[in-house]
Amino acid sequence: FSHQSPDFCARGGVHMVDSRYCAAVLVLAQSFVTSWSSAEAEINEPRAKYHYQMFCQGCHTPDGSGVNAVPPLKGMMGVFLRSQRGREFMVQVPGSATSKLKDAQLAEVLNWCIENFAGSSLINGEYRPYTADEVGRLRQSPLQEIDHTRAAVLAEIARLPETGEI
Repeated sequence: FSHQSPDFCARGGVHMVDSRYCAAVLVLAQSFVTSWSSAEAEINEPRAKYHYQMFCQGCHTPDGSGVNAVPPLKGMMGVFLRSQRGREFMVQVPGSATSKLKDAQLAEVLNWCIENFAGSSLINGEYRPYTADEVGRLRQSPLQEIDHTRAAVLAEIARLPETGEI
């Protein structure tokens, strides 16, 4: 159809657009936004696992259980996701914040770790995936002191209702 439809409002000189056209544009816009958002959170399993193996598992071990003074990821990642401060903590620890991985790669690895290690620590098995933008912003402020910060974050989370604050 032509954008010069007969639905022209002479009073204001406003072109009344065909409602079918508006609906089509909205559907296309929605599908673009939906596919972009889901693409942002999609995990390339082999790549994420490779990055975990190369940059994380030396300390966190292949199954995420941690070794020596390195805390486990297994069964704990969902706990940290219960608060905004806990969510930030997982990006700001030195291993994440100073990693050679690009922001999108680190977001993917964190999301892969959540999928593989959070287990029942996730509330209702759901979480909000990290994005490259969020990771890029948070890693600008790496933590200098880990143990006390981790303890404070966990104490804060322990005071929250079972559903967390996020």
